[in-house]
Amino acid sequence: MNSLPPILWMQAFEAAARTLSFTRAGQELGVTQSAVSQRIRLLEDRLGQQLFVRYPRSLALTPAGQAWLPSVQEAFSRLLEGTVEVFGSHPEAAVTLRVTPVIQQIWLAPRLVDFHARHADVVVHVVSAIWREDFGVEGADIEIRYGLGDWEGVELLTLGHEAMVPVCSPELAERLHSPEDLAGETLLHAPGFAVGWSAWLEEAGVAGLDRQCRALSCDSQIMTLTLAAQGGGVALIHHGLLGERDDLVAPFEHRAPTEERFWLVRPIRQVHRPEAVLLWEWLSNSANSEIKK
Repeated sequence: MNSLPPILWMQAFEAAARTLSFTRAGQELGVTQSAVSQRIRLLEDRLGQQLFVRYPRSLALTPAGQAWLPSVQEAFSRLLEGTVEVFGSHPEAAVTLRVTPVIQQIWLAPRLVDFHARHADVVVHVVSAIWREDFGVEGADIEIRYGLGDWEGVELLTLGHEAMVPVCSPELAERLHSPEDLAGETLLHAPGFAVGWSAWLEEAGVAGLDRQCRALSCDSQIMTLTLAAQGGGVALIHHGLLGERDDLVAPFEHRAPTEERFWLVRPIRQVHRPEAVLLWEWLSNSANSEIKK
């Protein structure tokens, strides 16, 4: 073996060896039980020896695992000591918030301004994520995800039920009086949503009308909304976000409900940093107050 195994594998081993449970190790690390199991198997393959004896309902360390555990724990302890020595015991580490661009600009921005005005000492680092695979319990303290909420290893808070509604510039809306008037217009498409144009048109009773329309596809919803606001076509937006914009209008009353929604998400861990807890509670309270309206 010419190099050390990846640190994520060794973290999984240390947590599982200390708790003697892949499940509890996953909860501590903010990943699934299967992720811990996979990392440890990869680690065992790299080392060429088994580290655990796997029983139907329990775990035990092999002699090799017992012999290696103190070295791993000592290494992590020395790494922590060195970090504290160089950077201090209370570094102003940023709270990492991973969010889709549309939620950043429409929902998050005003709330983050208010949060910063009251808690200027808390450093927040906002990271953009577009595709589903961009999200994950590692690398972020808090996320705002879109989907069904069927993720493992995370705590969830819904931002409310959702429905999709067409939007466009006020000028374009003047000639759109019913869904049939969309014929000949440009429909702006963004992938990744269960309810797209085909589903909305079917719900509105004009299934197949998209064959009479022009199409323009973008890889993010924020771009379709930007084009729509500039008169470039008609986009679909989540109704819960429409009230936050003054440059787009909904020409029709019809909404197509979707089971997908936005969720406030954080890993299930034993300890969350106080700064991350403060931001979580701020966003949670904002979301809860809006749901009750």
